[in-house]
Order: sequence, then C-alpha cells, then structure tokens
Amino acid sequence: MLMGDVSTTLTESTTSVVPTKSQRLRSRIQFASLCWTLYVTGWNDGSSGPLLPRIQKVYNVGFTTVSLIFVFACIGFLIGATTNVILTDKLGFGKVIVIGAALQVIAYSLEASAPPFPVFILGYGINGMGMAYENAQSVGYVASFKKNAEAKMGLLMAAYGAGAFSSPLVATHFSQLPHWSFHYLCSLGIALSNTIILTLVFGLKNQDECLAQIGLAAMETGTSQDSKFRQIFALRDVHLLASFILVYVGAEVTVGGWIVTYVIDVRGGGPSSGYISSGFFGGLMIGRVALLWVNRKVGERRVMYIYAVVAIGLEFVVWFVPSLVGGAVSVAIIGVFLGPMYPIAMNQAGRILPRWLLTGCIGWIAGFGQAGSAILPFMTGSIASRAGITSLQPLLVAMMGLMTILWALVPRNPRKVD
Repeated sequence: MLMGDVSTTLTESTTSVVPTKSQRLRSRIQFASLCWTLYVTGWNDGSSGPLLPRIQKVYNVGFTTVSLIFVFACIGFLIGATTNVILTDKLGFGKVIVIGAALQVIAYSLEASAPPFPVFILGYGINGMGMAYENAQSVGYVASFKKNAEAKMGLLMAAYGAGAFSSPLVATHFSQLPHWSFHYLCSLGIALSNTIILTLVFGLKNQDECLAQIGLAAMETGTSQDSKFRQIFALRDVHLLASFILVYVGAEVTVGGWIVTYVIDVRGGGPSSGYISSGFFGGLMIGRVALLWVNRKVGERRVMYIYAVVAIGLEFVVWFVPSLVGGAVSVAIIGVFLGPMYPIAMNQAGRILPRWLLTGCIGWIAGFGQAGSAILPFMTGSIASRAGITSLQPLLVAMMGLMTILWALVPRNPRKVD
C-alpha cells in the first residue's frame, strides 16, 4: 500500500441515500457559488492581455519588466499551492476558500489606485495566492461528487471561461481611458461579492460538513501515519498531472495575455484588438460545455489528442496566414478545442488518485499548474524582448506539443500502490 501500509477506511457510511428536495436545492446553491468563484478567477486571467500595452506605457517598461506581473503571480500561486494542505487540515474547506477570496479583495484594492510598479505587481502576488486557495478548494470539492462529476467539472470550468470572456470586454474599454486602473474597481466589486457569497453558502465549515448538507458521505481517509505532504508527493501521478496542467494553463494564459500585443505589433490591429482575447476565452467557455458529448462519445483520454492536433494546426494558421480576421477567428476556435482539456485532466485526477488525498492532490496540481500562467507568459515576454513578439506563435506550438507528450505519460487507470 502507499508509503508502506496505507489502507482506506470510511469515516461515514457510503450507503447510497436519495437526497431530499432541500438537499438538492442546497447542492445547486453550493455549485453555483463555486462557479462564481471560478468566474472571478477567469475574470482575473482574462483582463491581463488588453491591459498589458497600457501598463507598459504608463509605467514605461519593456516586455521583460512588465512580465514581472506574471512572476509575482507565480510566486503567489506556489505559496498558495504549498500551504493549502496545511491550512485545509487546520482550518477546513470553508475558511480556506474564504481566505482566498479575501486575498483577491486586498489585491484589487492595491491595484485600483495605479500605485508605483513594485506595489502594483505585489498585488498580483497576493492575487495569485488567493486564486490558488480558491481553485484547490473549488475543484477538489466538485471532484468529490459522485453523480454527474464530469459534466459538473465541465460546467465549473466553463464558468472560468465565462469570466475570462467577459473581462477583456471591460478591460479593453478601460485600457483606452485616462483612469485605466479603475478596471480593478470592477474586479474589486466582483471579488467582494464572491467573498460574501462563499461565507454565507458554506458558513466557514469543513468539507465533510458541507457535503453532509447535500446528502453526500464524507470522503475516504487513509490510516497511514505519514503526513499528507509525504503521501501526496510520493505519488508520481500527481507530478505528471501537475506538469501537464502547468504547461496547459501556461499556454492558455500566454495566448490570452500576449495575443493582443501580437495582433497590434505584427498584424497592425488597432486599440480594439483586445476583443480578440475575449474571443479566445469565449471559445474556451463554449468548448467546455458544447464538447461534453464529444468527450463522452470518443472517450476523454483519446479526445485530448484530437483537440491538441487541431489546436496546433490552427496555431500554424495564425502564424503563417497574414490575415487579421482569419487570425482572430482561428484564435477563438483554438479556445474551443483547448477548453475541455483542463476539466478532463481534473476528472482523470479524480479517477486515478487516492480518494482520501484527492483535495490535497488537486490543490497541489491546480496551484502548481496555475504557476504556469505566470512562468510561461513571463518566458514569452523575456524572449519577445530579444526576438520580438513574432516569437509568440512558435513558442505556443512548442508548448502545445509538450503538453500532448505529458498527457501521454499520465496513466489511464490507478496505479497499484504498494
């Protein structure tokens, strides 16, 4: 067994019980509140692209320096990912997810005043930590569902896409105004509503208590005397999935973050080019819902390769076809095919990882993976400062190729632990 002698026991009976009407209603409310949390996360990620050119101009910084916002976000993500397991054990699901939401409130409060650049990028670090907690808790909670888990994960991630789709529409507008940083006041209002909703819906309770409210049994627990940290980091599959998610999220945010600069500098797009970023994230949202039936028919494992090949082919279209409209349409369709990948990977985590470690494992996978949204866009900015933004497309093709290789290494079924 895992770490020498792990066996599983149930903390409560797993006998199937038909939920009552009030439990079904509470379940929908819980799920809707978690979707709103992912909407806020998507809102944050989608706003970067349209604002990057304005941030560069206001602070008079180049590609490498402005990319420090991704570095600080990465630091925040990693701190959140590594401390999530400890905080969850000590405080529980309800408190940790609210702490994450509150950290976003603090971050947007800093950024809204357009402070000096060091303070501005500090806000991204605080925001990254908050999102790491929220992602880990939200995805881990939904992964514990036994009924329609795949569809619910797809809808949860579609909520992220909805946030990332809508924020560029607002960010593009504010990027052309004198008070450009007031975009973060909109973000602040949304983050405040998220904090209040999570507090009211989950009542700062732990995960087992919240699951019991909707008629679900508590998660399995292990009898190993080893710490959860040691158990989680001893699992090879955790690191494979985390590496896949890191490259996937990095590619996703690199497209959404740098495509606006690429279109303006290389294709001669105007100030409204920020809407192309919105089109990409809109495609992401649509793909996570519209392709659910394809995932079921083809099989989630196999369909990932199909989506990857199509996305890479469309990247070549953006790279070699000098058409502003054609590039914009291709970027949106790339979003459609990249969209289902994240929820499919999280569904696979729920299948192959030990149930008693699932929330901690997903916390690390999501938090470490979210670091990709900082590392790869920063690398792209650094390379662009030397080779020019034309390097964006070959970099994205390389990221998607690596992502496909990593998925091939993820096992189909749970490994036999001994």
